[in-house]
Amino acid sequence: MKSLLNIFWLGLKELRSLASDSVMLFFVAYAFTGSIYAQATGTSSEVNNASIAFVDEDHSALSKELMNAFYPPRFQEPEMITADEAEPAMDEGRYMFVLSIPPRFQSDLSAGRHPDIQLSIDATAMQQASIGAGYIKNIVNQRITSFFSRASGATPQPIDLVIRRLFNPNGVTAWFASIVGIINEITILTIILTGAAVIREREHGTLEHLLVMPLTAFEIAMAKVWANSLVILFATAASLYLIVMKALEVPFAGSVALWFSGVGLYLFFATALGIFLGTISRSMAQFALLIILVVVVLELLSGGNTPVESQPVWLQYITVFLPSRHFVSFSQKIIYRGGGLSAVWPQFVMVAAIGLAFFSYSLSLFRKSITVTK
Repeated sequence: MKSLLNIFWLGLKELRSLASDSVMLFFVAYAFTGSIYAQATGTSSEVNNASIAFVDEDHSALSKELMNAFYPPRFQEPEMITADEAEPAMDEGRYMFVLSIPPRFQSDLSAGRHPDIQLSIDATAMQQASIGAGYIKNIVNQRITSFFSRASGATPQPIDLVIRRLFNPNGVTAWFASIVGIINEITILTIILTGAAVIREREHGTLEHLLVMPLTAFEIAMAKVWANSLVILFATAASLYLIVMKALEVPFAGSVALWFSGVGLYLFFATALGIFLGTISRSMAQFALLIILVVVVLELLSGGNTPVESQPVWLQYITVFLPSRHFVSFSQKIIYRGGGLSAVWPQFVMVAAIGLAFFSYSLSLFRKSITVTK
């Protein structure tokens, strides 16, 4: 009982210390609000509000239907221009795409010939241009097929392939990027807060004050675990509700309580990693360099930014021992697919086991560092 009280009061000391650090508080607040929103909306893998113009030299019913096939939000309202205006307009950056329909286009198609459509692309917007070209090709092919099937009264194809997404039916990048952003911020902020607390106590001499008190290394370490985990859990809850669910309108398919239970398990590992890095670092600058090396590896191999299946087979076996991979895995199952405990318990067990093992190792190093200091 006395040990629990020591852990509780030491944790309150950690919270007071963090509350007095205005820079760190601002960093945490921004990381779980502005940073998440910027990551979700700042980049996009789909075409959005792309400017497009038509050079219609056919003036047929088909060419008019093609022009009417492009509308917001993927494309702006198409504008009609002449062939002489196309190149100057592209040079000025007024249009990202210019679709040129040649004379006798509809009649040539009806006669069985294969006329060409010219698509001019402003490739300075490389990602949008590449994806947009595929969008335009599919739209044009579908409208041409639909137009002639109506005109000839052709029977429908025996197989009609329709793609439906169970989550994110419109493929909005912000829905995925916001969740990945929260996962990444949980990892980096937990490690930074815990490790910085260890180094700050060493630099300010607070650790020497603790050594003369009847406290154990376990009590000191556990106080840092629960205090910093509580801050991250509160920030995560606020970010999930205010930014993800409200501002970005991302649906949460599964149980919020179940996901936060998994987050709590992962925080046990992340705080242990923060204690480990804070113990082996001799200065805040050295700790910052280690953060770059460790966090980049955890995020790149977690499967949040690129699928684990895309990694080399030998590397996939190694990432099994990274809790960040299991964190991303059970987050995807709960948030995207609505999975329950029966679907995620293997990931929960792996995160808990690895976190416990790493915490034991970090605690042994922390105990040795205290002994050396004494």
